[in-house]
Amino acid sequence: MTALMLTRPLLRSRLSGEIENILLKGIIKGQLAVGEKLPTERELARDLVVNRSTVREALGRLESLDLVEIRHGDGVYVKNYLESGNLELIRAMIRLDDRQRDDIIAALLEFRTIIGPEMAFRAAENRTEEHLVSLEEVIWKNEDLSILEKDIRVHHIIALAGANVLYLTLLNFFNKFVVEYGYLYFNDQENVKRSQRFHEEIYHAIRDRNAGLARKIMKDVLLYAQNVVVDTLQIGKKSNRR
Repeated sequence: MTALMLTRPLLRSRLSGEIENILLKGIIKGQLAVGEKLPTERELARDLVVNRSTVREALGRLESLDLVEIRHGDGVYVKNYLESGNLELIRAMIRLDDRQRDDIIAALLEFRTIIGPEMAFRAAENRTEEHLVSLEEVIWKNEDLSILEKDIRVHHIIALAGANVLYLTLLNFFNKFVVEYGYLYFNDQENVKRSQRFHEEIYHAIRDRNAGLARKIMKDVLLYAQNVVVDTLQIGKKSNRR
């Protein structure tokens, strides 16, 4: 099992992370079946030419991702990540390869497009004067912010006004990917202008408590951004094949 997944030498500076990625890829790609018992720490250490503490550290991280179950005195068993995986698993999966990264980015954008408009609706219904002041500060008064930073803050204030703790938590998680991959959208100046218009339009809809319009504005911009980024990723895939 291990020999099939070990396609290159391990880097000595980050051995446990390398082992984690090897096993993670095996689980995600189905090379390690749900319920399968992994080799012992001793066997993995021998096959990967590392010490047992390094293997133990990697297995501990996989356990924290709910990818494996460590049964003391018995062994380590593969769990069904579709049933047990948590948000941190997404961050780990995105490191596997470009195809996995692109699929996850597309899935995250689709999820935001589904949920975001409802949060804009709630924000228009529940907003306070403090929320409006915060939006005004970000949109019109803070010249030091980049368009990416403004966009993140506008969405955050809308989420605060929507008063849904779960969505806020998910948005905070999503924003870590926005910071890293936002260039896929904001490198185009037309998209920068579109975002500036969006900020102003969503502000006015929320200010006027026009929940239906706020929902529509949010849905339109998120769907557009989703399509742009997915298309950009597809173009990148085609270029890499040439």
